[in-house]
Amino acid sequence: MPGQSDTDPVVPRASVANVANLLTGIRFLLVPVFVVALFVEDGHQTFWRTTAFVVFAVAVITDHFDGALARAYGMVTEFGKLADPIADKLLIGSALIGLSMLGDLPWWITIVIMVREVGITVLRLAVLRHGVIPASRGGKLKTLVQAVAIGLFILPLSGAWLVAATWIMWLAVVLTVLTGVDYVVSAARDSRTRPAT
Repeated sequence: MPGQSDTDPVVPRASVANVANLLTGIRFLLVPVFVVALFVEDGHQTFWRTTAFVVFAVAVITDHFDGALARAYGMVTEFGKLADPIADKLLIGSALIGLSMLGDLPWWITIVIMVREVGITVLRLAVLRHGVIPASRGGKLKTLVQAVAIGLFILPLSGAWLVAATWIMWLAVVLTVLTGVDYVVSAARDSRTRPAT
């Protein structure tokens, strides 16, 4: 290569066909399976709600592992950077909208969370060419609490369990808003300190 010495290391680009992206693809496929399971038998049959929970949990686990694998083994690709957050939002969005349609979750909670998630995804895509703003600890905690809260609402719970699920969902909403504001502030600060090109 012109301008490259024999001693310069050649960094191989990660192939799109890797395990991390495969897990992201599986998550895309699990979304319609989850939605069907959630709405079978008018959406309130115990077996199907439990099935929907299992599918949701598997999808959430793939989200954790695809990112960890991509970072640990150099599997980060442009496709993965784009597909991963879209798969996440499809899963979370389908769960929230489905639960609200079934009357199990207030619509305002779904709207608040979805506005934040879609807005931050658009912002991430907008700054992608300048590099990725890494998820903060607060963002990771938000994702975990959201997943737990939504998972509990998917399960056919009642009594004290439903009260606990409601409190966890409130915590998820608060973390969603706070981390959204933090992400926007971080992106604005980064854009001010980035050298002009």
